[in-house]
Amino acid sequence: MPFSRRHLPLSIVAAAIISTLVTGCGKSSDQAAAPAAETGPLVIKIGQASPLTGAQAAIGKDNESGARLALEDANAAKIKIGGRDVTFEMISEDDQADPKQGTLVAQKFVDSKVSAVIGHLNSGATIPASKIYSDAGIPQVSPSATNPTYTHQGFKTAFRVMANDEQQGKALGKFAVEALKVKNVAVIDDKTAYGEGLANEFRKYVEANGVKVVAAEHTDDKSIDFTAILTNVKSKKPDIVFYGGMYPQAGPMVAQMKKLGIPAKLLTGDGGCALEFLHLAGDAAPGNYCSLPGVPLDKMPGGAKFAERFKTRFNMPIQQYAPNAYDAAMVVVEAIKRADSADPAKIVAEMPKTNMPGVTSTITFDENGDIKNGAVTIYQYSTDGKTAVETIGGTAEAAAAK
Repeated sequence: MPFSRRHLPLSIVAAAIISTLVTGCGKSSDQAAAPAAETGPLVIKIGQASPLTGAQAAIGKDNESGARLALEDANAAKIKIGGRDVTFEMISEDDQADPKQGTLVAQKFVDSKVSAVIGHLNSGATIPASKIYSDAGIPQVSPSATNPTYTHQGFKTAFRVMANDEQQGKALGKFAVEALKVKNVAVIDDKTAYGEGLANEFRKYVEANGVKVVAAEHTDDKSIDFTAILTNVKSKKPDIVFYGGMYPQAGPMVAQMKKLGIPAKLLTGDGGCALEFLHLAGDAAPGNYCSLPGVPLDKMPGGAKFAERFKTRFNMPIQQYAPNAYDAAMVVVEAIKRADSADPAKIVAEMPKTNMPGVTSTITFDENGDIKNGAVTIYQYSTDGKTAVETIGGTAEAAAAK
């Protein structure tokens, strides 16, 4: 029997009702599942950037290990954010100590939706990457980039947990003038943001205090043959040679100074203050000087305990910046806890409120994002290590460590 016009709409209506009920049930199920997802475990991604290959890999991996240990400690603490259990996941990338690679790594972190970044190690990679993090609103804490430009660009996302090169260059200059009593110096730098910046700050201080710069030379951060430069330096008879750059160049430079019969010692910054310098410099290492921002490891509030834990966890001693990387990561963890959120914007808002007892010192930031009262310690190399000579600047705690 054919359908009448009267029956047809009823069938359509019935089908429509059934379809609506089925679809409605589907939506109901999705809506019920959404709150459940929001109450499950929360994974918070933290980026870590440093040179993990190449000549500076030893200190790059040291940074990576320091940050990793901090996040492992944070996971062991069973932190809750918004009532949810939290797992911190570190995404570590190799920036090769290269500015271009640093920006590629930064964009990768942005695309991966990290909540914060620990890094970069070198100023040359840190500064261009910082613009990308600022545009994305992601907080960045460098454990080791010391060029003042990094925190003087007006970015609210940029922080560092060690003294900058204005402080370090001044401390190195003061040591040269007051402790070494030099009258003339040769200055060499590697033309990087870090090396040239530190050399300029050192030169500014010594010249203002009556010291003559008898030679000003430049190399790069890939060279290992400095014969031509050092031959010119030798003819100027400096009391000391200052080098702004990293240990892969500082070590061979000292070895070649000895070979050429240059009696002056080398004075360099934190880039040349790695244990690997001893291997590269060989028997020319003893007597040369370097600096590290902060107080000596054994004078740090948590230094001795951290060194022991670090060696147990990674089966090797601290190379250089691991305590600072640990503190940088913990600064982020504490900001996340205060924000009760993994939202980068909310973390950034909490960063200036930092007042955290760390491994290296009590961490507080000034209006630029620089650590307040940054100390700098001068070390002298021996045949098998380095010994603290003097701590300059910092808090009363640092002064007591002199």
